[in-house]
Amino acid sequence: MKRSNEPIFWSLFGAGGVLSALVAPILIFITGIIAPIGVWMPPDALAYPRALGFAQHWIGQLIILALISLFLFHAVHRIYHGLHDIGVHAGTGAMVAAYGSALLGTLIAAWLLIAVGF
Repeated sequence: MKRSNEPIFWSLFGAGGVLSALVAPILIFITGIIAPIGVWMPPDALAYPRALGFAQHWIGQLIILALISLFLFHAVHRIYHGLHDIGVHAGTGAMVAAYGSALLGTLIAAWLLIAVGF
């Protein structure tokens, strides 16, 4: 029986899906509604120096990188398999392009986070 690489992509899809379903709405609610209004949070809770400090700390960088990476892989996996639903049967080239773009986005995010950290 031939070994498949699908479990790797499905695990990234699943982890990104959980984050997209559970964490993204909370992030949108906090950063888009609660913080600008100033309810339940101090006014400077998401001020630039605090956000920069979070992005410069290695734990903050890992959290940001994990969120970006898993969101990207979830979106790419959904798009790639959604092509089959509309009748476009993409081959290996489309798979490499799709997951390669998610990997490239992850690497760019990692590079930018490293640049912010110094």
